[in-house]
Amino acid sequence: MLELKNIHYVVHEGDEELHILNDVSLTIDDHKLVVFTGPNGGGKTTLAKIVMGLVTPTSGQIIWNGQDITELGITERAKLGISYGFQQPPRFKGLTVKDLLTLASGNQKLSKDMCCQYLTKVGLCANDYLDREVDVSLSGGEVKRIEIASILARNSDLMIFDEPEAGIDLWSFARLTETFEHIHHTGNATMIIISHQERIISLADEVIVVGDGTIRHRGSAQEILPQILADTLGGCPVLTKEVKA
Repeated sequence: MLELKNIHYVVHEGDEELHILNDVSLTIDDHKLVVFTGPNGGGKTTLAKIVMGLVTPTSGQIIWNGQDITELGITERAKLGISYGFQQPPRFKGLTVKDLLTLASGNQKLSKDMCCQYLTKVGLCANDYLDREVDVSLSGGEVKRIEIASILARNSDLMIFDEPEAGIDLWSFARLTETFEHIHHTGNATMIIISHQERIISLADEVIVVGDGTIRHRGSAQEILPQILADTLGGCPVLTKEVKA
């Protein structure tokens, strides 16, 4: 179980204080698929990065499976079973896709067949990619899919994906949503996905709408998605409602 308690995140620009997150508290149960959505700049990615340890909150607590991890670094959190997929993944000159999957899995004898399974789930052919370096020769979409495959190889208890659809073609996106659905139905992991895509939102057990640094609303996809889709004038009704306790 993941618990965020009274999370604040404030940055300073000159003499001005910018409140990126304001007293955010939420609980996510094990094996749930939760989607963070909302307007750009609302605080979704910052909130996810705080869970991974990429951003340190100004105040508040992060509890993972009963352990306070607020002061732990990224490596320690990764060892506890938390993984993060970036919106714009890093590249690694000199490191092949096979090397990356092997490192992620922790299995130095990772077979080609297993690599093929991970890559197929994100719409890539192992024969075309295993020996390629994860460098500038790959497109942004290719690097994104390879990073997601590495998270699948790691088999973490908590998988965080920041806009996994970004830069991915429609065919690969369809394969990716099938993979998310499969992970969810097998109940092997908790997933937090930051997304604006209707198809991904529709998979969620719960949708959390983040705006202006707070949780503006939360509920089932069946409850929230129609309201988002009905917003044609830019004033999303979900953002104006009070969060139910």
